[in-house]
Amino acid sequence: MPSRCTVICAFLCFAASASAFSVAPNTSRRTVIASWISGGAAVVTGATTLASPAYARLEAVNRPDLLPTEAGLNVIQTEKFLTAGQARRMNDLLKALERDTGFRVRVLCQAYPNTPGLAIRDYWDLGKEGQKDDKYIVLVVDQFGGKGNVLNFNVGGGVKLNLPNVFWTRLQAKFGNTFYVRDNGIDLAITNAVEAITTCLRSEDQYCVNVPDEAPSLKSLGMS
Repeated sequence: MPSRCTVICAFLCFAASASAFSVAPNTSRRTVIASWISGGAAVVTGATTLASPAYARLEAVNRPDLLPTEAGLNVIQTEKFLTAGQARRMNDLLKALERDTGFRVRVLCQAYPNTPGLAIRDYWDLGKEGQKDDKYIVLVVDQFGGKGNVLNFNVGGGVKLNLPNVFWTRLQAKFGNTFYVRDNGIDLAITNAVEAITTCLRSEDQYCVNVPDEAPSLKSLGMS
């Protein structure tokens, strides 16, 4: 079984696609990390990595210079899909979620190759060898030229019993498809996805299979 480091490294290397494959257990860490940040990824849970062979051949990126100078941000944008007000409110929303529940949700908005890539792992302190805190979710948003789903997730093993694989598939299908983004805007796709995750993790059961109905979004509330 691949290590957690290998899984999260592979996650940020691959892009969403209906045609997918799994990273082999004997894939070397150097090989996986070398192609790590080619962009977003399909749904990843535990040691399962789904990815597009085409995007897997993109060049790896390691750009710590693209990271914010401010430490501890939950939302990072190298591509401005969210307004400053939306990003600020989302950052506060996720900060409160982590404080109240222990679940860490992080959002990276990018347009490959304009991404911090491998450097994001250290900034967010995720997916490292021997790390016991695996109650994390990473959302990578990338339009990839308008092809494929814009919402891509890496889900730590500590979240697997709360939000199973089917939830992430349905979340992508509901808010990340090209038709939804075209009709509603990518900012609404991101905010509704994050609010759905937050709603489920704050529910009494902290469990969802179906995606909640659209919550009042930052856009509809005039938070721009």
